Formats: sequence, structure tokens, C-alpha cells
Amino acid sequence: MTQGGAARRTVLGAAVLAAGTGIAGLGAGSASAAGGGHGDGHVGGQGDGGYRDLPYPTVIGHRGASGYRPEHTIGSYQLALDLGADVIEQDLVPTRDGHLVCRHENEIGGTTDVADHPAFAARRTTKSVDGVSVTGWFTEDFTLAELKTLRAKERIPAVRQRNTLYDGRWAVPTFEEVLRWADREGKRRGRRVWLHVETKHPSYFRALGLGLEEPLAKLLRRYGRDGRGAALFLQSFEPTSIQRLSRLVSAPRVVLLSAAHTRPWDFEAAQDPRTVADLVKPEGLKWIAGFAQGIGPTMDLILPRDAAGRLTAPTTLVRDAHARGLLLHPYTARNENSFLPAEYRKGADPAAYGDAFGAFRTYFEQGIDGIFTDNPDTGLLAAESFRPGRRPVNR
Repeated sequence: MTQGGAARRTVLGAAVLAAGTGIAGLGAGSASAAGGGHGDGHVGGQGDGGYRDLPYPTVIGHRGASGYRPEHTIGSYQLALDLGADVIEQDLVPTRDGHLVCRHENEIGGTTDVADHPAFAARRTTKSVDGVSVTGWFTEDFTLAELKTLRAKERIPAVRQRNTLYDGRWAVPTFEEVLRWADREGKRRGRRVWLHVETKHPSYFRALGLGLEEPLAKLLRRYGRDGRGAALFLQSFEPTSIQRLSRLVSAPRVVLLSAAHTRPWDFEAAQDPRTVADLVKPEGLKWIAGFAQGIGPTMDLILPRDAAGRLTAPTTLVRDAHARGLLLHPYTARNENSFLPAEYRKGADPAAYGDAFGAFRTYFEQGIDGIFTDNPDTGLLAAESFRPGRRPVNR
């Protein structure tokens, strides 16, 4: 979910599997079940069978259940679904022969065993991706057949040691494989499996002749996920990628927003002077609403932190976005002290779990429509207090 290039973040934290019995039922409440509306300014509740009927607040499995399994694997997606996540996220990058695969980044040295394959040693190289120098192995230098000889592994084993138990269990999935998996699971469970799909570094790949939007739209049409009521969100940190997708498919779209001082990479390339700070102003939100249904801001744009890492007064972003009919899916909530606001940390171990429920409660009180989280079980338990129809305290 983190923005490519300069905004790559290292996900820290200990993996503690806390899947209790009955968790999968936590996502049962929905807008339609609540009578079609929330009575609190929430943009949903229209009963059209689309995103407005998702449970509110919506819990999105960030790269699956990446707090408990190596990210962007079928195992991570499956666990997120089993834990009850309302929506499951995929990040897409291309192979050399144009297949879309699920990786958070196109550099795969940290998420696969490619370094253990002598045949690929010469492909280790340094590239500039969105203005940042990156050294490693890149999906665009591998055919799909070559990529399928690799196995996925935990990206941060030093702090998610339990996840290393699952190293080598899964291959890198193609997005088409995920679509098939979601269809199978939907039929088995008797309900649609929702996906949240990000185009990664779209300008970078288009310059290589590997544009993401057209093959993505083709797959969505093939699997019936291209319409206005599709069980799928499309997301990108580059607004022009969302604009391009809006001309290809009608599925709901979300513009991701990084730190206020940053500029989307497509803006950098086009010498567009606007920053994220401009996009979260009323006029910027009005512009986004012309081609998207929502925004995915970093939580700091809603609840800034001071120099000590404590939360300060909320901004007006939730109110301003809702006033323009935009939903908000901020990122990323995690259980570990490293990511929690200072007032919710417990002890000195950055990888230990803090008061994640307290943090989630504060996030949901802002009136957000959903949240990305590595720990969907935690998010769902926290969301229960706000389902259905509880009025956020800051409205």
C-alpha cells in the first residue's frame, strides 16, 4: 500500500496468529442490513449491491493477512478471508512478458528466494524507480515461467520470525490466479469476495512498454469485475492511472495519498506543481471526485502526529471528502508498537503488540469508511463497536 519510490516503508512487527473461533462472522453487519443508511454522513448505504453495501467501517486485509503470513501470497489472502476481512488487497506489477503478478514492489529480492537461484544471479541490478535508486531483482526482467520457479518468503524475518515458518509454501500469484481463487471462494461461501487492487508505479512501467491499466481492464472484463457494481476497488498513488482506468472500466476507484509534502510521481513527470497537500483541499477533492469514488490517505492526513509521535487534533479531511461524496480508506493500521501512536504503545519493544484496539477505536471515531490493516482480526473486533449505525463521536 505504501507509495512506491521514496515512500517505501519497512513493515515491522511480530506475527502473532490470533484467529479465534467465530471470527469470520464479524463482518456480517452491512449497510443494507442496517436499513440502508448510517445516519452519520457516511457516503454509503444506497442498497445498490456495490461498495455502499459493504460493512461500515470496512476492514481491508492489507496484502492479505500480512501480519501472520508472507504478504501477497494465496496463503495470506486465504487467511485474511478466513479471519473475516471485508476486502482483500492486491498490488500489481508486470512480468517481462506482460503478465500481472501480485507483489508490493517490482523488486523481489526481499520477498522471494530469487537470491538462492544461481541461474538468476546475473540479473541483480540497480534501477531508478520513481526517482529512487533500487538494487535487486525486478519482475520486469523475468518471464512468468521464470518467476514461477521462485517461492515467496517473509519480507522482514527479523521482526516477523513466526512468518518464516511459511517461507517457500507459496509461489508468486498472478492476478488472474487471484481472480479465479476469489471466484471459487465466493461460490463456496455464497457471497462475493471483494478485492482492492493497486497499480504500482504505472508511469514507470508504461515507459517500459508494460502499461498496467489495459491488461488489468482486460482481466476485469474477462472475470466480470469491470462494472459499477463490481466487488472490487481500483487504487493507485498516481491519479492519471485512475483516470485511465476510469475510461476503461466502471469499477469503483480510489486515489491513494501519501504524505502532504509529496507529489504523485505522475505529477513529478508532468511537472504538475500540485502536492498531496493541494489534493486534500476542497478544490483538490472536487477534482478527484470527477473520476474516483474515494481516497486512500495515509492516516497522518486525518490524525497528524507531533514530534513525540502522539496524535494531535484531527484535520477536516474526513468531513471535506464526505462533502464531495468521496469515501475514505486510510492506511495502515497494525498491532505493533512501531506503528502505533505513542500513547498506545506498551513497553519498549518496537515489535511487541501495543494497545491496537485503542488506536483502532480512535481511527474509527473519525468517521472513516474503512481501513487497511495487516491484522484483519484485530480490525474486525474493533469495528464491531461501530457496526451498524453507531454515530462517530467527531461528527
